[in-house]
Amino acid sequence: MEIDLNADLGEGAGFDAELMPLITSANVCCGAHAGGPNEIAFTLALAKQFGVTIGAHPGYPDRENFGRCELNLTSREIAHECLYQVGALMGLAKACSVGVKYIKPHGALYNQACRDEDVAVGVIDAAKVFELPVIGLPQSWLGAEATDRVPFFAEGFADRRYRSDGSLVPRSEPDAFIHEPSEAVKQIEWLVREKGVRTICVHGDNPDAVAFTKAVRASLLERGFTLKAFV
Repeated sequence: MEIDLNADLGEGAGFDAELMPLITSANVCCGAHAGGPNEIAFTLALAKQFGVTIGAHPGYPDRENFGRCELNLTSREIAHECLYQVGALMGLAKACSVGVKYIKPHGALYNQACRDEDVAVGVIDAAKVFELPVIGLPQSWLGAEATDRVPFFAEGFADRRYRSDGSLVPRSEPDAFIHEPSEAVKQIEWLVREKGVRTICVHGDNPDAVAFTKAVRASLLERGFTLKAFV
């Protein structure tokens, strides 16, 4: 069974060089919620070196809160924000002789786009301009709005817990995170089997991200998974 292992990188967390050999896709920050041109270019070069597929990771322009506070923007404003950010990343990627293969919103933009139709429309409108696939939660508005417009791939999280409705437990709530790799792998198997997930995220800004990802990767391989980019 194939599964993609992705991580949010280019955000200045300091773990990109150690994480890149462990993953198959990198969601590269577009510079609004974190990171900067030099950090992004470094991450793109690493992805090229290790043959890792690159995706754009646009977020709300709210560096103070790392893009994790919800904003009240119209669909058109969200589309413009995504177009601006993804376009900038594509310019840096072209300079590095690599391509951008998909879009994954970051933080609050991701969560809002998964549950709010208007926010999802803005993200998909931008993706349609670039003709890029989008990843998001299964049975989400992102997936619904992508229908007949751009390809959509369901994503799951190795290090986050879920509510019964399929949404992520908010970071502010107790026990929102999974720290044990064995528990994470069980959740991954459930997500693949029951939710049709094609790509699994491990957060690159977690202080334990490298050790956690190494353990999860090793366990997935032991269980017969093939790690391969979904696009």
